[in-house]
Amino acid sequence: MPNSPDRRTRPTRVTLGADGPLLVEGPVEVVGDDGTLYTSRRFTAAICTCRRTRTYPWCDTSHRRRVKPAEREKGAGGDRTDGAA
Repeated sequence: MPNSPDRRTRPTRVTLGADGPLLVEGPVEVVGDDGTLYTSRRFTAAICTCRRTRTYPWCDTSHRRRVKPAEREKGAGGDRTDGAA
């Protein structure tokens, strides 16, 4: 894969998201910290950055279930807009 003709003519594009995975134009090979080689033949691979995924290193959107601290405080009961006390 690293020697494919398309790779020699242009750099690989990596897209960083604010609250999501790393998007890498594929196909891609990822070497894990234990040396395991993971391969994706998709045109774009989503690589997990939150480590909540069950399919590591690939993103399974587990980051979407995370509640941000500001949202947790807001939901604690002090910000009602329906007029109830």
